[in-house]
This record gives sequence, C-alpha cells and structure tokens, in this order.
Amino acid sequence: MSITEIKNKERVINELMSFIRKVLVEPEISKIATDIAREHLNDENARVVIAEALSAATNIKIPLEHSEADELFLDVLIDVIKDEQALY
Repeated sequence: MSITEIKNKERVINELMSFIRKVLVEPEISKIATDIAREHLNDENARVVIAEALSAATNIKIPLEHSEADELFLDVLIDVIKDEQALY
C-alpha cells in the first residue's frame, strides 16, 4: 500500500470519526437521516437527493462531490433502511 493510499484511508477514518461524534452529540441526527432516507430511497439519484436533504436539515454537510467517507455513510444509511423494509 502506498503512502498516498494510507493517507487517504486515514482521512476517511478521521472524517467518519467526526461524523460519529456529531451523531453522538446530537442523536436526533440519526432519526432525521433515517426519515430522509426512507422518504427518498426510491427516488432517481436517491443518494444525491438524500445527501442534499440531510445537508439542508442538519449540521451534517455532504458536498456535491461525495468523498469516500460520504459514500460509505450513504451506503450504510441506505442499507439500514432496506434492511428495515425487508423486516416488514
């Protein structure tokens, strides 16, 4: 693994840690995020729509150009909602 790859992974981990801190400090973010994901899961470009809605509704800001950490978060969020819907 090159130094660049290691630095990139370190940046992703740091970004995810920052996000987790925000959610732990403001637990309502989790409910808002899952509500937004439920509402827009089947939209065209759902990931973009979810990211924009989450950025507008919370202090979680996901830029138009998603980082690897942003993509991981959106993947997990969408997976949680899909799992939830599969249970019902």
